[in-house]
Amino acid sequence: MIPFLDVHKINARFETKFKEQFDAFLASGYYILGNQVSLFESQFADFCGAKYCIGVGNGLDALRLIIEGYKVLGKLKDGDEVLVAANTFIATIIAIKQAGLKPVLVDCEGVNYNFNMSALKSAITAKTKAIMPVHLYGELAPMQKIKTLLKGSDILIIEDAAQAHGAESVNGKRAGNLGDAAGFSFYPTKNLGALGDGGAITTNDDALATAIKKLRNYGTSSKYVNELVGFNSRLDEIQASFLHCKLPKLEADNEKRRAVATRYCAEITNDKVTLPNYTSGKYHVFHLFVVQVENRVEFQEYLTAHKIGTLIHYPIAPHQQEALKELNTFSFPQAEMLHNHVISIPISPVMTKAQVTKVIKVINNYI
Repeated sequence: MIPFLDVHKINARFETKFKEQFDAFLASGYYILGNQVSLFESQFADFCGAKYCIGVGNGLDALRLIIEGYKVLGKLKDGDEVLVAANTFIATIIAIKQAGLKPVLVDCEGVNYNFNMSALKSAITAKTKAIMPVHLYGELAPMQKIKTLLKGSDILIIEDAAQAHGAESVNGKRAGNLGDAAGFSFYPTKNLGALGDGGAITTNDDALATAIKKLRNYGTSSKYVNELVGFNSRLDEIQASFLHCKLPKLEADNEKRRAVATRYCAEITNDKVTLPNYTSGKYHVFHLFVVQVENRVEFQEYLTAHKIGTLIHYPIAPHQQEALKELNTFSFPQAEMLHNHVISIPISPVMTKAQVTKVIKVINNYI
C-alpha cells in the first residue's frame, strides 16, 4: 500500500531529537511561552524573511488574530469586507467571520486554482478593507498581480500561508513576507508539521506584532496586566521544540516534494487526468499534488484497488457548506467545478522512487 501521506515515516527521521527535546522539556519545568517558543519564533521569522513571528495555537487562530490585531490598531472594524478565493479550506472564511468581518468570495481560475484576477478586480468596492490570498496546495497566490491591482490603496494583504511553508516568489521572497501579515498552520500533515496543533503569524509591522503578542495571551502586556480583551492561543513549548528540530530540513523536504511533482508532470500522460501547470520553480512546495478527473468516484476506487491512497481537497465548496448558510445562494462556477473533480494523489519527502513509479504507471493505465 502506498499511503496518501506517511506522517509516521516523516517524523521517524527526527525521533532521537524529539526524545531529547522532550526530556529537556520535562526537566525545564517551563511549559508555556518559554525559551523554545522564543527560539522557534526567531528562527521561523528568519526563514520567512520577516521581522516578527508570533507562535499561536493553530492556523485558524493565526488568521483571526491578524484581523483582531488590525482592529486593535483601528485599521479594520466589524463589518469590513475581506475578499477571499471561493476555492479554499473553510478555515480561511471562518477566521474572517469569527473576527466580525464579512467574507466576500471571489471565483477562481482553473489552472492554478487561485483568484481569477478579473473577478477580483470587479469585487473591490469602497467596503473592501483587506484581501486574503490563499497559497492553496502550496502554490503562491498571484501576489505581484494583487499588489499591482491594489497600488495606491490602503487595502491590507493578509496571506493564508497555511499550506505554503517555504514557497518562494521569483524575487526570492518567501511566503510569510509577501503581504502585510501571514498566518501559518503547523498541523501534523503540513510541510512543516508539529506533533499536534500549532500555528504562527509573521509580519514586519511593529505595532501589529505587539498587539498580537498581547491578544494571544489574554490581552496581557505583563503578568496579570490586561490591556485588551484577548484570547488563549499560544504555541505549545513542546511543539515549538519539535518544530525547531524539523525546520532545518524543510527546504530539502520541499525539494523532494518538487522532484516527485516534476516526475508526475513529466511522466503521467493519461489525457483523462488533468495535471497541475508546473514545470519548475520554488513558488510551489506541493503540500498537495492535485489532479482533476471527470469521474472522481471511479478514479478514486481504481486507485484504491491498486493500493494507492488518495484524499479529496475539498469535496464541498465553502459557499455550499451548511455552516455558511448566508453564502448558499451564491454561485461560483469555477470553484464548484473544481470541488467536483479534484483529487489529491500521494506526495511527500519520504516517498521512494519505486512508489512514485508505481503511482505513475497505475494512473497511466487508467481507462
